[in-house]
Amino acid sequence: MYLDKAKKQEIFGNYGKSNSDTGSAESQIALFSYRISHLTEHLKRNHKDHTTARSLTKLVGKRRALLDYLYDRDINRYRAIIKALGLRK
Repeated sequence: MYLDKAKKQEIFGNYGKSNSDTGSAESQIALFSYRISHLTEHLKRNHKDHTTARSLTKLVGKRRALLDYLYDRDINRYRAIIKALGLRK
């Protein structure tokens, strides 16, 4: 499986407050970004997989909602996660 427990803990450790910090907006955004990149690669190979395309769209919406929340609450945390993940060009 592409996303095992060790990989999740690595993502949470890098972007959250600790390895077990699964609830912060930054750690969730980082996890969604990892999943989005994986699904994007899958869809490049399997362009007729409509279920995965729908899941990708929903994930992008969830990440966008979390980014909007972070933008409203704390602009510095928003800018830090955008820069760390390289989401804006």
